Amino acid sequence: MQWRGRRGSSNIEDRRRMGGGGAARVGGIGGAGAVIVFLLAMFLGVDPSQLLGPGGMGGDISSSAPVELTEEDRQEGEFVSVVLADTEEIWASVFQEQLGRQYRPATLVLFKEGTRSACGGASEATGPFYCPIDRKVYLDTAFFTTMHRRLGASGDFAAAYVVAHEIGHHIQNELGILEETTRIRQQVSQEESNAISVRIELQADCLSGIWAREAAQTLGTIERGDLEEAVNAARQIGDDTLQRNAGQRPMPHTFTHGTSEQRSRWFMVGLQSGQLADCDTFATDDL
Repeated sequence: MQWRGRRGSSNIEDRRRMGGGGAARVGGIGGAGAVIVFLLAMFLGVDPSQLLGPGGMGGDISSSAPVELTEEDRQEGEFVSVVLADTEEIWASVFQEQLGRQYRPATLVLFKEGTRSACGGASEATGPFYCPIDRKVYLDTAFFTTMHRRLGASGDFAAAYVVAHEIGHHIQNELGILEETTRIRQQVSQEESNAISVRIELQADCLSGIWAREAAQTLGTIERGDLEEAVNAARQIGDDTLQRNAGQRPMPHTFTHGTSEQRSRWFMVGLQSGQLADCDTFATDDL
């Protein structure tokens, strides 16, 4: 992916120099431990924060001295900023052309160790997520290392797919989809709620496919092998694959994001179509 030297977004909130200061930190869980919590949570079909103690995100609220950013941190921050800028340009165009309305961009929060969001605490263990309350994406770029070393999803476009997927949730929020599905999920059983969650996540994968299509066709920033990296990333973070990697037998009723086949296929639907209407995962029985 061609990203170096390109325009970045002004909608970046960089909290990384704060370290875990003032944030709910994962008491004693980090690195490999965080990955284990993440994979186990995927297996159980629950929020990873539920596994980290009565304090939500670990219970230990502490401050830390400001941290210095490494050269790798700086480059990762620039990379995410460029990807976010691309999503803003692309979705502004798609919203105008397909919906006749203006796109309101999200803010992306970069952090290290931990921070707070309007939806609760954030840490490496939670993975990247979108909070519809404050309309912000939360990302510890250490997750990119986890993807590469532990989940088998490497490459800059695989990392870009993660950002695009979370922005996909912002698109859903802008369209009123998250509000409606949240209301319904509060009224049904856990298994039914999980099934709705799968449709939400697969739709976000499809929306990230639309972004990838436009990045290739209108921005011309896609290089040979980039799309394969994104498809592979979608496969590697499917619920069935994560559960197998955690040493468990896949249990479909606990799935919250969809299988590897479903995630990669819906990404391809968006990539091949480019149409919002074709990403309606709620209108089909064939996920």
